[in-house]
Amino acid sequence: MPDIPPDLTWERAAPPEATGPGPWIEIAFGAGDDGEAPVYLRETSAPENVVTTNRRKWDAFVLGVRAGEFDHFVEDVAAEEDGADGDA
Repeated sequence: MPDIPPDLTWERAAPPEATGPGPWIEIAFGAGDDGEAPVYLRETSAPENVVTTNRRKWDAFVLGVRAGEFDHFVEDVAAEEDGADGDA
């Protein structure tokens, strides 16, 4: 596992109105501004487990999310949430 810089600024990927400890995903961008610059990801419930990728792959992932390429992963979750709202 690569060394994780100690001075990273972690950004939490949570809705603005979210409270509590999560668990949430956190992202930090390493030094550099080219496609090979490191990007670090971790979960708040296990911050010692860090996944590393690069900026080129991260940007491709974000564009895919925006384009709906991963919506099928959350179809069941969305259906459960819709059902919970209808039961109230």
